[in-house]
Amino acid sequence: MAELHVELVAADRKVWSGKAGLVVARTTSGDIGIMPNHQPLMGVLETGPVTIRTTGESGEGTVVAAVHGGFISYTEGKLSLLAEVAELADEIDVARAERALDQAKAAVDAAAERRAEIRLAAATRKHR
Repeated sequence: MAELHVELVAADRKVWSGKAGLVVARTTSGDIGIMPNHQPLMGVLETGPVTIRTTGESGEGTVVAAVHGGFISYTEGKLSLLAEVAELADEIDVARAERALDQAKAAVDAAAERRAEIRLAAATRKHR
């Protein structure tokens, strides 16, 4: 089975690295799915969820992350997601994200509201 090597890196750390059969991310051109042997690309990441369908020694599974801005690049079997901020769904404190969403709505802060919504969406997708 063909695989891609995926690196999800935030400004402050390596968030996730491994093999995948499919990665779906939100770009300025819309949602994009990357599979092995995709044509080379470079794009700008939008705030949104990233879904990684894993393969490899640990078996098939799904990794979901909330990503806030950055870049995506694919060439020669390697996909790099370079994010300003990225959190794995398992790392997100749902109660804290809900409080942040309530605070953003009260402050009428659309950017903070969007970030909180994406964090909650990523945290709930991990259970699908």
